[in-house]
Amino acid sequence: MIIAELLMIAGGLVAVVAGFGLYKLKTPFARFHAAGKASPISFLISAVGAAIILGTDGLFYLVTAVVAMALTLPLGVHLLFRAVHRTDTDLGELLVDELGDDLRRQQGSKSP
Repeated sequence: MIIAELLMIAGGLVAVVAGFGLYKLKTPFARFHAAGKASPISFLISAVGAAIILGTDGLFYLVTAVVAMALTLPLGVHLLFRAVHRTDTDLGELLVDELGDDLRRQQGSKSP
């Protein structure tokens, strides 16, 4: 049981470190990156600890939650990136902006 408790504490600590990243990082892109990478890792570590405590009774629910998060979180973060990219006018911190190049190309081909 101590291993399970340590895993759940470690998952919480990963989430806290991600929170500091959200506070310290300056651009929305960097903040999304910190939150998008740390959330599933934190949840996975905590879920392994909870699975040890719950045993086979709660294992199905935890596996379902882990799979759901692994499938939906990357898509959600990607959509947030695109939304900020389309609405933010000051993207000067981007060294390479392939999405902006593609969007300009698409707009150029639509004009008569």
